[in-house]
Amino acid sequence: MSESPLPALPVTFRPGRTRAVLLTVGTVMFAVITAVALMLEKLGPGERASFIFTAALFLGVLAMLSRPKVVADDNGVTVVNITRTRRLAWAEILRVNLRPGDPWVFLDLSDGTSMPALGIQPGIAKQQAIRDARALRALADSRGTGTEAD
Repeated sequence: MSESPLPALPVTFRPGRTRAVLLTVGTVMFAVITAVALMLEKLGPGERASFIFTAALFLGVLAMLSRPKVVADDNGVTVVNITRTRRLAWAEILRVNLRPGDPWVFLDLSDGTSMPALGIQPGIAKQQAIRDARALRALADSRGTGTEAD
């Protein structure tokens, strides 16, 4: 495996195509359901409101699913998953893993746990995810435990 060049910091990794699909589908679905609710003459105001509320709820869920990203800067990494955000110092990241069949990157941490980083996922854009995982691994290797500048 060839060594990846270190990207300039700060850098944000996110599944761009997946995000675009989720937000586009959510927006179109919201527009269609709202249009149907407004066009159906037999619906009362409460029923129309419930249609629009349901459409907004679906859009909200898809927006949350499009939220994941990994932001690397000089001091460490911020992992934004669907509902949680966690800040990690470079020294806390021992290894960046993206094995064949993994749905996303996993970070092996110094406390003995493994953390998913949903911001790098090979679903729609496998080659981009591999490049991003290699870049994050190179950053972690160059800035992690024992390699920090004084």
